[in-house]
Amino acid sequence: MLHTLEAIRIYKSGESQERLHQMPQWLQWLAAAEKPRINLERIHSIAELQETNAVLDYTERTLQVLDGLQLSFWIRELLEEVLVWSETAKGGSSDQRRTWQHQGINLFVHNIGSAQLFNMYTDEKSGSKSPRHEVTSILIATHGLIGQYIRGEIPFAENAPLRSLITDGFVTSSELRTMLMALNECIIAGVDPGLWNQVQGEVQRIVEWIVEGTEYKDWSIKERLSRLRSSSIRQGELMDESYAKLEQQFAVEQQLAPLDSRTLWYVESAMKDFSLEEMVKVFLLTLHSQEWNTEKVDSNHSAIPSSVTDIRHISFEPLMNTMVYDYKGVKKLNIYKKRMIEKYLEQYSWEQIIAGQRIPYPHLEHRIERHPDLPDTLFVTFEFSPAAESLIAFCIEAEKSPLYEQAVLMLFDLFGLRRDAYDRFHNEETYLSDMNSSGDYKKVLLDYMVGTRVLDIGPGGGVLLDLIEQEKPEVEAIGIDISSNVIEALERKKHRESHRWQVMKGDALQLNQYMKPGTVDTVIFSSILHELYSYIEYDGRRFNTDTVAAALQSAFQVLSPGGRILIRDGIMSEPESQQRRIQFLEPDGMRWLERYKADFKGREITFERISDHEVIMPINDAMEFLYTYTWGEEAYVHEIQEQFGVFTPRDYEKCIREALGEQADITLLRHFLQKGYTEALAERIVFMDVTGEPVSLPDSTCLIVIEKKGRLNE
Repeated sequence: MLHTLEAIRIYKSGESQERLHQMPQWLQWLAAAEKPRINLERIHSIAELQETNAVLDYTERTLQVLDGLQLSFWIRELLEEVLVWSETAKGGSSDQRRTWQHQGINLFVHNIGSAQLFNMYTDEKSGSKSPRHEVTSILIATHGLIGQYIRGEIPFAENAPLRSLITDGFVTSSELRTMLMALNECIIAGVDPGLWNQVQGEVQRIVEWIVEGTEYKDWSIKERLSRLRSSSIRQGELMDESYAKLEQQFAVEQQLAPLDSRTLWYVESAMKDFSLEEMVKVFLLTLHSQEWNTEKVDSNHSAIPSSVTDIRHISFEPLMNTMVYDYKGVKKLNIYKKRMIEKYLEQYSWEQIIAGQRIPYPHLEHRIERHPDLPDTLFVTFEFSPAAESLIAFCIEAEKSPLYEQAVLMLFDLFGLRRDAYDRFHNEETYLSDMNSSGDYKKVLLDYMVGTRVLDIGPGGGVLLDLIEQEKPEVEAIGIDISSNVIEALERKKHRESHRWQVMKGDALQLNQYMKPGTVDTVIFSSILHELYSYIEYDGRRFNTDTVAAALQSAFQVLSPGGRILIRDGIMSEPESQQRRIQFLEPDGMRWLERYKADFKGREITFERISDHEVIMPINDAMEFLYTYTWGEEAYVHEIQEQFGVFTPRDYEKCIREALGEQADITLLRHFLQKGYTEALAERIVFMDVTGEPVSLPDSTCLIVIEKKGRLNE
């Protein structure tokens, strides 16, 4: 075992924590880190940073990789020293770091700062610099740069000092090649062994450029942006299309050219959840900021643009730190801040940014800073007003408790959201995953489709689009949704999984704006009509049955002769006057019902309380409540905003006939109890008639097929 690994083991075991001052200096500084500066990209929970020393743990992993490599003794020993010192600028106590700053140590570009700390310590200790010291110092100062070049974060020239190790006679070409391959394996495999397997070939190619002194042209702007957005591209971002769209709007290469010679720190961690367009706007706001273009005066009193001479690094670390928080033990994107930043960037035209205009915006502005002790570095973030910060903090806290739900809904206007978006607001990927889990229920709709062009209204996570593509490959499937976020997620899914279906942003009540009349063979409303009814303000009010009629008319207008509208949605029971008795088996059941009665927005819920744990209530009020009771606490704030059962079967038939007239035939209208409700409620309630006799739950869901008269053109 390496002696440095043994030192870390002893420290972690507690054997020498009281004698930490006797441990190696690098270990003292790493162990003393009170708030280590790290890249949050691969951290799963912010709590991890409080529970463990992430920097020391990473250093230990790199040493473990080194311990398993076959190397000569002197190279192993040299690389061991490089690895233990390369993270020291991320460590130190708060007091120690303040002292370092006063001494001119660069704590924001950690490889440079770590090399400065190594030099400072060895100078104090020995007072002389040996060839070995020079090699070690340069390897620390260039620590991780090959990987950062691959990621698009730095220009290739940053690796130039490595070539000097050969030209100055410190090492041979063969020795440098061995050192760099081993060192980068330790650095990258210490993050993720699988990542090393992916990039090993590219690392080897870049090492050869360094060792052989090969002339190499840096990445183009497009290539560099692609590398900075590698995770977004893996998630399905259409980079070529997005970049081509930017080129049509302004001279991208020309405007972003100043980035060519600069290093970009923490870009992907800070902005991977933003679109390419938004990332580029942030770059341009930085390049055209007052801080970038502040002029200095040379000895001849001539103005020198600092953008040419001084700025070497652009750090997005402050933005990275503000964009995440801990949500139930998991690192989460601060979607509240993201939405506000998106709205802020949306107001800027390319011309306004390039002209350096600063548009006032309530509660938010971009902030570009230069620190006096680091004149070569710009720091980029967004600053929120105290009011916005307080409201965002409130919303984050509200996620943890239903007590805040009504107040949260009132705040939605601040973030520009529809009220039905709450549970997908902070956990959108979970929402879309839940939507996709309903595939078995949706598959039955495929049996009733006709024709070759199908429109899925409100496609959610895309499960029905996937089913159509899989089961009916000859069909052109199109999803339409009013939510930009749903459409963006589906576009990424399509690209990532190589699907053929299409999606578009659009209004279900205005389908003729996107489709020509008579050009769609099947329109599907799968669990979406009750949402339109519940959330869309039609003629000035929600919960308006005219909304359902308008959606059906919109679909019927684009439907071809012989085409079909398919409806799968909630249903109310007949007769509506029927009463049911509910006995709660859980102690808080009655409290749930009383709360639900006060909060439900669809209509007035009534019940008669006959004991501490039993009520009698109209059958449809009972079922509307039980749907929410089934889903539980986390879905409560969403469920009270919508009414699942809109019509009884007879009322559905009446609505269809009045909305669509004689040209529409209802070829199927059946209803059933959705699988799962009985099982989910079995241990929670007893469902009875008014005499106390247990009875089955009524039908919850309908399946309706409407056909437009005429002959379908097959």
